[in-house]
Amino acid sequence: MSGFPLPEPMRRALDLAGEAARAGEVPVGAVITAGGQIIAEARNAMRGMDDPTAHAEIVAIRAAGAALGQARLDGCALWVTLEPCAMCAAAIGLARIATLTFAAEDPKGGGVLHGPRIFTQPTCHHRPEIYSGIGEAEAAAQLQTFFAARRE
Repeated sequence: MSGFPLPEPMRRALDLAGEAARAGEVPVGAVITAGGQIIAEARNAMRGMDDPTAHAEIVAIRAAGAALGQARLDGCALWVTLEPCAMCAAAIGLARIATLTFAAEDPKGGGVLHGPRIFTQPTCHHRPEIYSGIGEAEAAAQLQTFFAARRE
């Protein structure tokens, strides 16, 4: 870690990931901002909602759309603790989110820098600005702790 405090939206996303882990969900948290203000937040809720699509990003996108009263999230920023999977990356593009910032890369299940690399595909109509590694050490530690406990 660089010694600098994390941006508040990423700090909140990491806190939400901790809540997810305590609820038995994979520790991923997501926050959406508009004009620098948090307008939606979520954590993974697949088990709790009995919904395989209830990834933190999807739940946050739905909440942001409801908060703004529109399907497109132009000008919004998404902060998430883990590289989005292909499903979430596609939803980010469809929502027209301007900026994606994620903490830890996901070489196995990621869909942005790994795997299908959704935003590089010719069928992708919107590509957000992408930033990675902000809060990476803490996010990676949360995930490692969560999965190590599952293997015991």
